[in-house]
Amino acid sequence: MSRRVLVTGGGSGIGRDVARHFAQAGDAVTITGRRMAALEETAKGTHMTCVEADVTDEAAIDAVFAAPFDVVVANAGSGWPAKITETSLEMWERTLRVNLTGVFLTFRAALRDMPEGGRLIAIASTAALQGGATIPAYAASKHGVLGLVRSVAQDVAKRGITCNAVCPGFVDTPMSEKAVDGLAARLEIPREKALSMIVSGNPMARMISTGEVTSAVAFLASAGASMVNGHALSVSGGET
Repeated sequence: MSRRVLVTGGGSGIGRDVARHFAQAGDAVTITGRRMAALEETAKGTHMTCVEADVTDEAAIDAVFAAPFDVVVANAGSGWPAKITETSLEMWERTLRVNLTGVFLTFRAALRDMPEGGRLIAIASTAALQGGATIPAYAASKHGVLGLVRSVAQDVAKRGITCNAVCPGFVDTPMSEKAVDGLAARLEIPREKALSMIVSGNPMARMISTGEVTSAVAFLASAGASMVNGHALSVSGGET
């Protein structure tokens, strides 16, 4: 049976792959993001609905939920590598606003009318499970997402709704490409060496594909995951 699915940050990377998966499965998919051109690229060849909306804008997110969704994937996120002494207040607040407040606003609006059997899924990170010397703002925001997920899971369980997080390591996305390029520039090393350093925490020593993250999302959204609630599903090759 077709479900109504929302994916935030659907214009690229993980969000794009997740949205296309659900659309190919016959679900009615809505994607949101700040760049309509990117959303339309994701939706090409499908019947997805594209909505230009910033997850940090309360009114915009509330408007997205004019009708209820069965599956909500809070994927929108951002981050910049910087040690705490190099992190400005603006960088800190922006990171928490997008990565944590954005999930809060999305889940809160989703739960107004989400039906029994609904699925809330946050794309967190292995940074939600461990720290990182060069990502204090990002790690703090993702730890917050996991705390939110676990709290919401307890609240909605009696409604037959589940709330979970997927925690991938470095995924082969434009965001990770920027991280590799940034490390190479900062240390003045070849890009190949920077990539090797970034994936060194993954025992499989490679980037994770967006499809591998999507498979985890699809499982959590499935009927077979009805008793998986408040869980952090690590997709990291054994990193965590």
